[in-house]
Amino acid sequence: MTFVLVGPVLEGSRVRLEPLEHRHAEGLSLAGQENRSSYGYTWVPGPGEVEGYIDAQLGRAAAGKLAPYAQVDRGSGRVVGATAFWEPRCWLDDDSLTAVEVGFTWLAASAQGTGVNTESKYLLFRHAFEEWGVSRVDLKTDARNQRSWAAIQSVGATFEGVLRNWSPSWVPGEEGRLRDSAIFSITGEEWPGVRGRLEARMGAA
Repeated sequence: MTFVLVGPVLEGSRVRLEPLEHRHAEGLSLAGQENRSSYGYTWVPGPGEVEGYIDAQLGRAAAGKLAPYAQVDRGSGRVVGATAFWEPRCWLDDDSLTAVEVGFTWLAASAQGTGVNTESKYLLFRHAFEEWGVSRVDLKTDARNQRSWAAIQSVGATFEGVLRNWSPSWVPGEEGRLRDSAIFSITGEEWPGVRGRLEARMGAA
């Protein structure tokens, strides 16, 4: 694969997605220290873990597997979470991206339910489909994480099934174990409709 997975700055009205750097560490640390009750199935760095988290994500980026982002609230300028393009696949042409996953997403408790997640997903989907020309964007979550299921389906992705023992578990106490992953997708043919619904939803908000 010769396609290089590089994510540019993506700007919306509520959120700006900035390529992840160590300058985001303090903001991510503060975001991750808010109410952590919704993080039971998600990799969110705790106090003292943010620099290592960023190093790990930048290492994946250097290997061509990831384009990580900090999510920045435009109104306050605060870093409110992270997200990424992940697992690029060039199935038809070594120089053209066929499919990509959107993942490694988390938000500070204060940013949840504010429209930041919807707009972030919209910006990522739009770039993948309209700039990279992908045929598919997929998302996955721990099959036990019903909150994440609802969030993924709310942005227009279609549930495809559960793949057993598919991904590492991020649940405390399950280190070194695999989880069942629920898989969702949006295809290129579906994107215009999904885009319209997301734009209407963001406009109404």
